Amino acid sequence: MARTSKNPDDRKQEIIDTAERLFRENGYKNTSVDAIIGAMNVAKGTFYYYFKSKEAVLEAIVHRTLDQVVAQARQLADEPSLDALTKMQMLLANSHIGGADTREKADYLNLPENRELHEVTNVQTILRLSPVFAQIVEQGNAEGVFNVARPLETVQFLLASSQFLLDGGLFGFSEAEIRQRRLSMQDMIEKSLSAAPGSFDFMNPTEET
Repeated sequence: MARTSKNPDDRKQEIIDTAERLFRENGYKNTSVDAIIGAMNVAKGTFYYYFKSKEAVLEAIVHRTLDQVVAQARQLADEPSLDALTKMQMLLANSHIGGADTREKADYLNLPENRELHEVTNVQTILRLSPVFAQIVEQGNAEGVFNVARPLETVQFLLASSQFLLDGGLFGFSEAEIRQRRLSMQDMIEKSLSAAPGSFDFMNPTEET
């Protein structure tokens, strides 16, 4: 029987979708190229026509997820009716940018077997989101609520430290320990941006008793 011919873009997306599903189910390390093509019932040459390696598919998955996240953040950063602190609150209040699908990906990225995928995601998140946050910091400079000489570099240091130290499960911190580090991160952000003390309280809302 002749193989079904698909539009190249559709075939590429099918590979990405299949690989992501298998990475989620079995872990990145435990998923081979053979497993991906087996699940798709295509020849190995079809896979290598679109991707040089399993790592290349991994990168495509990360970029596809971040495309959505960055687009949402960029739309907010470009909104002329909002001040800089409001934009920061909308992006940082819940420590999640994106919808339920993004949070689901974050959950499976935290699994030990998906360490490689997690590391790539963290690096790309910092590289792609830092210009968006830097734009908001520059707006805050103009509004007089921030005073930052190097917005992009400052944002990258803050994002890198939060992505690593507050990473789910990486250090085995208890909820109370994570809470203390989130409070310290708030202090660092306010001091790094020369923002008024307490202006980032939205990052650590007081728990109702």
